[in-house]
Amino acid sequence: MIKAGFTKRVHKAGWTAAAEGFEADSRIKHRDACVWQRRFWEHQIRGQEDFNRHCDYIHYNPVKHGLVDDPRKWEYSTVHAFMRNGLYEENWGDSIPSVVLAMEIE
Repeated sequence: MIKAGFTKRVHKAGWTAAAEGFEADSRIKHRDACVWQRRFWEHQIRGQEDFNRHCDYIHYNPVKHGLVDDPRKWEYSTVHAFMRNGLYEENWGDSIPSVVLAMEIE
């Protein structure tokens, strides 16, 4: 309901995906509003190990998508805070973390 209400207000304010150049054929076909990310994946963290796995996945994602060749080069990442706080070793990300290889998430 929150997303629906927000989307309606955005469109009433005159914002459209087409005006911003974001409207793709698939969005038109499926009548997507282009306000929200498609293929949303919801997951409840089920413990410390699950949390660790997902942090690794998130921190390695910029490499996976070709934005950088080293997760430490992604300036917007919390990987830097994880390293500062001793949660990751300085060489974390030199290779693909095994938990990232095992996860089947897009």
